[in-house]
Amino acid sequence: MKKILKNKSISLIACGVILSSSTVFGADTIDAAFKEGKVSGSLGVYGQKIDYEKNGREGYANGNATIGFETASFYGLSAKAEFKGNLDLGEVHNNDRDNAPFENDALMTEAYLKYAVDGFSLSAGRQAIDLEWLADYNESVVAAITAIPDTTVVLGYTYRKAESGIDLSEDFYKLNENKGAYVLDVKYTGLKGVEFNPYVYSAPEVADWYGLKTTFTADMFGAIAHYAASNEDSNKRGATNNGSIGHLELNTTISDFTAALGYIKTDKDVGVGSMEVAGDNISPFEEGNNTYAADAKTIYGSLGYTIAGVELDALYGETKYATDYKEKELNLSVGYSFTESLAASILYANINADENNAEVDYEKVLASVEYTF
Repeated sequence: MKKILKNKSISLIACGVILSSSTVFGADTIDAAFKEGKVSGSLGVYGQKIDYEKNGREGYANGNATIGFETASFYGLSAKAEFKGNLDLGEVHNNDRDNAPFENDALMTEAYLKYAVDGFSLSAGRQAIDLEWLADYNESVVAAITAIPDTTVVLGYTYRKAESGIDLSEDFYKLNENKGAYVLDVKYTGLKGVEFNPYVYSAPEVADWYGLKTTFTADMFGAIAHYAASNEDSNKRGATNNGSIGHLELNTTISDFTAALGYIKTDKDVGVGSMEVAGDNISPFEEGNNTYAADAKTIYGSLGYTIAGVELDALYGETKYATDYKEKELNLSVGYSFTESLAASILYANINADENNAEVDYEKVLASVEYTF
């Protein structure tokens, strides 16, 4: 699940690069660092069902448990470990759950050491990352500098990654054979209501990609302007064209009501190229099968409303791609938090595919209940 029902713990903050000077030297001894550490985790149940217009249905239910422990800081040093486990709770057909995919029933998703002082942090090991084109869990080294006013500079190298959550669990795999990928990501917030986010990635012998995302936020109005492009290594990939993507969105929030209207455009010949290999954050859809395809032009609109603690969201979009093909997608979701720790959500997705491209219409329903601590 990309946008809805997804584990929200994966963030730059979870990666440990946003600093808190008040806890840098929090414990007096190593023993105290462990005793003052924090336990976190979750228990959840998830299910999904897909009905294909011509090919029947598939589905499964999964139980998920997460347990993590993070030490307090001792002279700037801290550590964290996290494990996730999954349990097969049933399938419509044999192997429906394995196709999710669940490549494992248990995974150590985080295991890292971190050193933090005022204005700087460095973390190494398995950790959660959420950048524009790098997401999920990565075996990586990440440094962050916040000493420059209104600026956060993130430098990172990732070797292997995996996606793991309530709906799937991958094994860690190499992103780029033995070469990995590098990232430089800068966020500047010195202007009121505006954030500039330039970035550069490099995957040796595959491609370099770079972009600039600008986010404007006012009391009731917001806007996003984002452009990214890749410089593909033709010797490695046999590519003769470079990828690109542009994204514009206007959005508004008035009391409990939200709305957005957006447009996404990719390169005519290769779409986004290799940029989505390690993660993405642009497509707003649950599926978005062709948002990053060659010559894809996507228009979407969304509405949201919160009433009596119930969050209602609707998203509809149409993607024209490869000159002659078209795909439409509707997402409807409902979410409710019973307490600060216990929440439930359900999502319905309807995908109207293009039969001329040998694709099949289908409907997808996702539901989850999760308790976090």
